[in-house]
Amino acid sequence: MIPVKFDYIHAESVEQAIRLQQESNGEGKLIAGGHSLLPLMKFRLTEPGVLIDISRISQLKEVRKEGDRIVVGALTTHHAASNDPVIKEHIPLLADTVRQIGDLQVRNRGTIGGNIAHADPAADLPAAAFALDAQVIIQGEDGEETMPVDQFIVGPLITMMPENSIVTAVSFAIPPRHTRSVYLKYFHPASGYPVVGVAAIAGVDESGVIDFVRIGITGVGDIAYRAESVEQTLLGQTPSEAMIQEASRLAAEEGEMGNDFFTSSEYREHLCKVYTERALRSILLAN
Repeated sequence: MIPVKFDYIHAESVEQAIRLQQESNGEGKLIAGGHSLLPLMKFRLTEPGVLIDISRISQLKEVRKEGDRIVVGALTTHHAASNDPVIKEHIPLLADTVRQIGDLQVRNRGTIGGNIAHADPAADLPAAAFALDAQVIIQGEDGEETMPVDQFIVGPLITMMPENSIVTAVSFAIPPRHTRSVYLKYFHPASGYPVVGVAAIAGVDESGVIDFVRIGITGVGDIAYRAESVEQTLLGQTPSEAMIQEASRLAAEEGEMGNDFFTSSEYREHLCKVYTERALRSILLAN
């Protein structure tokens, strides 16, 4: 289909992007990669009067280490994130996850900030964001604020994004150095989106017990979530096949399983358990 007519403006700075949103009287939409917004416009599910292109704002493409966190500029593409040396060294889970998003064209144009701001319940990135305790950095009319990702994303395509504001970066916590991580997904054969995606980080201390574990799950319902029941079951335990199987049975506890033509809610619950078990086994038991 063909979208309705709209104006198109390039913003050269964050401040200009905010001002253009104000001037659009609620009719403006920000665009960078556009992979999520353009299909919605073609189906006329959204009809912005103005597209504000922010892709030229260079300050939103920086990746830097700040204390115990890695701050990734909102316009960092998935391809750039997968190859960034700072990300690969400190939060390899993010690099592993974005490497599996979509196809080459999507990874070359799609952005970290756009992915999180779109809040697609079937996206890959929220799994890693939840596992890495991500915080969304937002610049708005009243200044800058930082919001935990679990408070920012509140439903399918629904966020707590303030009016006339822009996501400038996403900050990720650096896990302890002795941890290992992995992102595994069972993807829909037509779209490549995860039917279930599991991002897991875990580490074993010198005494041989699990002292750190984070698990984020996406794709199964209306919103990604932390599998905290699994984490709490594993903490302080010696890793073993039996322990991992027992903990993984709880993988769907914090989520609400979706139901559609492709998979039932029961099958999604099963996939949560299976892929959580595979992820944990690969980082806790593999040599």
